[in-house]
Amino acid sequence: MVIKVEAHKIAYMALPKAACSSVKMALGYIDPALDGKDRDAFSTAKWHRLYQTMRFREDRWKPYYNEEWFSFCIVRDPLKRLLSSYYNRVVEMRDLQKKTVFIEGVPELPLEPDPDFFFQNLMGYREINTSIKHHTIGAQVFLGPKPLRFTKVYKTSELGELSRDLSERSGREVSLPHVNSSGQKLTAEQLKPETLAAIKPFMDTQYEYLSEYFKNPL
Repeated sequence: MVIKVEAHKIAYMALPKAACSSVKMALGYIDPALDGKDRDAFSTAKWHRLYQTMRFREDRWKPYYNEEWFSFCIVRDPLKRLLSSYYNRVVEMRDLQKKTVFIEGVPELPLEPDPDFFFQNLMGYREINTSIKHHTIGAQVFLGPKPLRFTKVYKTSELGELSRDLSERSGREVSLPHVNSSGQKLTAEQLKPETLAAIKPFMDTQYEYLSEYFKNPL
């Protein structure tokens, strides 16, 4: 399944924690398939049900690799993307309390960890909680192998450009609402050196994957 607006030949590959809630909502307002529905009453969860984020599969995307379709994705600085998962998924959404399944042989982990404990034990939390895994695994799982073959790749700092492009494509004014963002921001400076050391191997792979767009600060 590809997130698409068939009427305007727009196809979107969503990356969790990279403005995907905002983009799905914006696409919904230009999708004639939803005309007549009370979009303003839709919850964020409903937008995600309508436009489901799926892992990348080449066979799903082959029909959209042509000039007829405008295909795009959004990338986010890997460290900022990873750190945002803590306040959003652990503190605000309380995913660990709601969705954790303890697995035999996997050490039991606290469900209200501080940021350092969470990131030092990130691999373990991914094993026992599918939501944590979904929001913290590598971008390549969702965007596919390099080079990225979308019509356009936007950084999260370029959402204004995306709004203009979608408006031109659809003939409707498009604004990107700021939804599902955390009230608090976690920075690398707030983490212990041993925490940064624990996540560095994963971060190195992510910055290598997105080297065209971001520099590795670690």
